[in-house]
Amino acid sequence: MGCCDVPGLMPVSTAISTILENATPLAKTETLPLSEAINRVAAVDILSPLNIPPFANSAMDGYAVNTDDLTDANTLSLAGKSFAGAPYKGQWQKGSCIRIMTGAEVPAGANAVIMQEQTQPDGDNIAFTATPRPEQNIRPVGDDVKKGEIVIPAGTRLTPREIPMLATLGIANVEVCARPKVAFFSTGDELRQVGEPLGPGEIYDSNRYTISAMLDAMGCEALDLGVIPDDPEKLREAFKQASTGADVIVTSGGVSVGEADFTKDILAEEGEVGFWKIAIKPGKPFAYGKVGNALFCGLPGNPVSTLVTLYVLVQPLLAKLGGHTRWTPPIQLQAKAKTLFKKSPGRTDYQRAVYSVENGELTVATTGNQGSGAFSSLP
Repeated sequence: MGCCDVPGLMPVSTAISTILENATPLAKTETLPLSEAINRVAAVDILSPLNIPPFANSAMDGYAVNTDDLTDANTLSLAGKSFAGAPYKGQWQKGSCIRIMTGAEVPAGANAVIMQEQTQPDGDNIAFTATPRPEQNIRPVGDDVKKGEIVIPAGTRLTPREIPMLATLGIANVEVCARPKVAFFSTGDELRQVGEPLGPGEIYDSNRYTISAMLDAMGCEALDLGVIPDDPEKLREAFKQASTGADVIVTSGGVSVGEADFTKDILAEEGEVGFWKIAIKPGKPFAYGKVGNALFCGLPGNPVSTLVTLYVLVQPLLAKLGGHTRWTPPIQLQAKAKTLFKKSPGRTDYQRAVYSVENGELTVATTGNQGSGAFSSLP
């Protein structure tokens, strides 16, 4: 990838900055049961209500001992057992040991656990083949998490990593940010719904499926308005409908310079055009603006252009609106090209490729057809 200034085309970095400057995180929050909070964004810092572990416990199956009892002998008598959920409660006599399981509470007075592989039991007499150091194989109180510390900062998306942590802490409900509402539709007389027969010059509308799936993955509430024909008044009505219930309007198609491309004109009449045309490939005819209180992102109609611009340009906007302050752009790495890549000068070029590591070096190879309508070459 690479880019330099091209007259009439806005650099990708400038476009993203402009989009984010005009976006304000949604103020509304809601409290959800933990079971419904997956992929939502934490609205406030989540503090630990307890220590993890809440008591000193064994990291091994073995025997809890006091190391002072092993100074003159390597054999101790068995005083009892400690299991997870059923700790030892008796009086622990000096010169004895406690059979203990992983995760079980360490009895008061014990300062080490010797793993069972280092023992030779003989009835109630346990011979030890190794001398432990104090605190060996013991997880102390708060070793993982301490009570009162921030375990999940505000702005963090709750993934399968964070949800089990909250469950471990016994947190049943979490306050999360409102999901951005995104109304989306495709434009074009040539588009037909999946499952309908195709007429001459017609194609199936795949872009709404792309947009819907990506919005779901980005944690948005998606409002599908279907396919709008190339009719200025129907397009105008769709804009008005979308702007009344959505935070963002996303369209595909109609932002180029063809005679039937009305999206940009209607946007100018009903709202405002922030910018149009980006130094990006695929996806140059990308439009950004505002209709009522809703921000607008007009994606090109070619399938790969739709995917790329939604991923590169719209995703940062939705992350900010949704309070996802810990979201970061995709990592860029340098790699050696194994095949030739043809690049348009002056535009950031997103090409489809597969990577591999050969002799410690990252390499990439093209997947083939890089046309903006060639969906099959996506890796």
